[in-house]
Amino acid sequence: MRPLLRWCVLAAFATLALQLFFIGRIAMMAAVAPESTAFERSEAWRLLTSPDSPGLRWRQQWVPYAQISDNLKRAVIASEDGSFVNHDGVDWEALEKAWQKNEKAQERATKQVPAKAKTLTPVRAPKIMAKNLLLSGERTLLRKGQEFVLTMALELLLDKQRILEIYLNNVEWGEGVFGAEAAAQHYFRKPAARLSAFEAARLAVMLPRPKYFEKLPNSGYLSSRAGTIVARMSSVELP
Repeated sequence: MRPLLRWCVLAAFATLALQLFFIGRIAMMAAVAPESTAFERSEAWRLLTSPDSPGLRWRQQWVPYAQISDNLKRAVIASEDGSFVNHDGVDWEALEKAWQKNEKAQERATKQVPAKAKTLTPVRAPKIMAKNLLLSGERTLLRKGQEFVLTMALELLLDKQRILEIYLNNVEWGEGVFGAEAAAQHYFRKPAARLSAFEAARLAVMLPRPKYFEKLPNSGYLSSRAGTIVARMSSVELP
């Protein structure tokens, strides 16, 4: 019985230590920009080791919040989380529904079904950050619980502007394309600060399936959906 109790205590201690490590990293993000995310590192490894990959092609450049077009900030919020500025903490019910729908959307995406692209579910920036900044790509119930904890920590320890700044500098926008500056240069040959409303809306629409839409620059869905997002942007409040 004692060995079992000892292992339980050690497991509980290790779990607590891991949570404190994650929370410490999130607290540091209030002042220090993350050099890379767990998702970016996994993507870099995939690009380096995949036999179908031409090698590591990486585009990313951190830019301050003020150097990212307000158009892009509004477009992403309008597309992914219209209540981003106003909601306090974590909307548990909405997140649970988003997880369920996103799991189904990811399954459809792997089957390459363009007709269902419109059904992809918007995802809140803090949840994406919790998944990509700190966690691996595994899909387990424990991992989902961890996402809840880290999402709450992000909301509690970072202000809305910092959350959006980190998100826009690290989110994936194509094969080896991460962050707003890299995306603006890659798709429009201009800095993120100069993105027009329609260009920003197109980037926002790409977010659920960036690698897929990167291969379809003339997609009718992209243009149509971007027009819808542009119409919403004027009502978006920025942090």
